[in-house]
Order: sequence, then structure tokens, then C-alpha cells
Amino acid sequence: MILAGRGWGKTRTGAQDIAFYGLTNPNTRIAIVTPTFGDGRDTCIEGVSGLLGCLDPDSIENWNRSIGELSLKNGTIYRTFSAEQPDRLRGPQFHRAWCDELGSWKNEEAWDQLLFGLRLGEKPQVIITTTPKPTGLIKELVNSKDSLVTRGSTFENQDNLAESAVKKLKEKYEGTRLGRQELFAEILEDVEGALWNRNMISKALLKSTEEIPALVRTVVSIDPAVTHNKQSNETGIVVCAKGIDDKYYVVDDVSGKYTPDAWAKIAVETYYKYDADKIIAEVNNGGDLVERVIRTVDNNISYGSVRATKGKYLRAEPISALYEQQRVRHIKPFQFLEDQMANYNPVTFAGSPDRLDALVWGLTELSARTGKAFWRVS
Repeated sequence: MILAGRGWGKTRTGAQDIAFYGLTNPNTRIAIVTPTFGDGRDTCIEGVSGLLGCLDPDSIENWNRSIGELSLKNGTIYRTFSAEQPDRLRGPQFHRAWCDELGSWKNEEAWDQLLFGLRLGEKPQVIITTTPKPTGLIKELVNSKDSLVTRGSTFENQDNLAESAVKKLKEKYEGTRLGRQELFAEILEDVEGALWNRNMISKALLKSTEEIPALVRTVVSIDPAVTHNKQSNETGIVVCAKGIDDKYYVVDDVSGKYTPDAWAKIAVETYYKYDADKIIAEVNNGGDLVERVIRTVDNNISYGSVRATKGKYLRAEPISALYEQQRVRHIKPFQFLEDQMANYNPVTFAGSPDRLDALVWGLTELSARTGKAFWRVS
């Protein structure tokens, strides 16, 4: 399953996959399912990045564009189908299928009908190429243990795109909610009861035309995991700064699953990388151990501890307010952090929002000094 932005090369990848399969597996039957019949014919077969461009003309027996059927001399047959007409998928059987722009299918029954017919050969498989949309089917497939998901943004392929087109895309969509979906291939959805929504986060993203001002104070904030095993949470490590413009900047997110020694080393390295003023860490679970681990790596850093006296949701509310006031900017997309921000609801959220906790502690440390948010910080 390929979730990628416009211009990443999704169509070319799908076409080359089924071209290779059809050439190396004679007498196979391959389905191409698209939002409309015209999409299959005009884009997936005849398009610049389509199947005909991936095949040696000498390997082609016949292309019947009126019925959308392409046959090879080795007996392989490709058939196009429209997701608007799922009943056409009743009856035919396939070894492989290519589903293009699954997020734009108007009738998801086509997916079910395709799976019923995907029963030829030892291991029938589907390749999906789509710009992600928060449909039930997309979310189900992304979370399926049987799916191998590849993600990519438009700008990963900008060397092969017209410079004027890339510039126009940036001007029109960069920093917008639509841009996050169409260019950066993020599955965007709002969670009822969450303090952040995707629109707030999109507005916080710094555009390429904007410059980062001089930063007057920078902190590395840590929400540490004090154990390291398969069930352990991530250690949230987020870099936040206050600019000379009196706004707050999320500079980096280096969170991950680490041993205590590893996260301490990464936090100290990040402290020096960004010339930070302080490392702050939540000590509710680790207590004095947190500081000892950090100072074992470097005893000269400036360190402060924070202890939660209220729930996560209440701690996050004043920070969410800063976002609503558009006083917080992200210097680049932080997908995993922003997913926690948009999805955190204390009732329904599964797991621990460690990246979000680290963000809240960092911005609280910076804003508490100006009276914008109030929490106990030592």
C-alpha cells in the first residue's frame, strides 16, 4: 500500500509492478481498478506513467481501449474496472490487482468484490496507490497486519517535477490542511474531544517563505520511559524555543523507544546541537533517577525537573490555547507528534502520548516565564 503525495510517482510504481508481474508470470489475470473507467484507460494504461510506457511494444498482443483490456503475447491479460460499477467485478478471477486512488472510490463495495475474485495462484496480492483520505477503508487497511505501507511526500520526487509546478504547489498548499493530505500524504481526521484539530496544526506549520526569527530561549523537554521492553512507552524528546517575536517554535522531535542510557545520550546531544538553555524532564515515574541518568552522560548541562500535579488534559489546555492564538509554529511537519496532538482524548486514546507530554512541558517552561501559561516548573 503506497500512501504518497501528488507527483511522488504512485502511478509509475503501480504500473511497473503489474508490468513486471505480467511479464514474468505468463497466462496471469490482472485487474486494474480505478475511481472511474476513464481513469483506468487514460491514466493507468495510456498515461505518461501508465502501463503501456512500462512494456516493450513487442510484448503486447492487443490493446482494446473500448473495453479496457490489454493482452500480452505470453497470455497475460490486464482488465480495467471502475469502482463505480462493483458488479462488473463479480465473476472474473485474478492473480494480482492494482487499485489506484482508493481514497477516491465512491463505492467501497468494489473492494469487497475484488477480494472475492482475487483467488488465482499461490499468493494473490493487491498493490494500492493512493493519496490518503480518512475513509474507513483506508484506515482499516493502514492498520491491518497484512498491509505493508509505504509513505512519501511530493517533495521527495521534486527533482523529476517541473520547478514551476513545485513552486506553485508550495505557494498554494504549503502549510494548509489540504496540503498535508495532498502533498505530504497524511491521513487527516479530527477526534471529538481533542484539544487540537488538524486545521490548528496546519496553521502552525511554518511556510518555506517564512524565516525563523532569532531564538531567545531553547529547551529540550523529556517525558522519559524508565523501563525498556516490548511493552515500554516511547520517551518523548521535543525541542521548543521562544523567538524574539514572542512566539514559540517547535524545532525538533527526536522521540522514540530507547533504553534510559540511550534517551539520556540523545537528549544531551540534542541539547548541544540546538545550543539549548536547559533540559527539563518529568520525574513522576523516575524521580531522582532521571537526573542521575542525564548527568551520568554530562554533568555540565543545565537541568530542571517538572512534576505533574494535574492530569495530562488539564496540563495541555493552556498550550492548546497558544495554538488557537497562533502563537506556536512548527518549523517542519512532525507527523508522529502531530498525530498524538490531533488524536489525544483522555477517554479514547490508546497508549501514552509521550511526544505530546514532552511538547506540553517544553512550551509550558517557555510560556510560564511570560505569564501565558502557568504550571509548576523547578
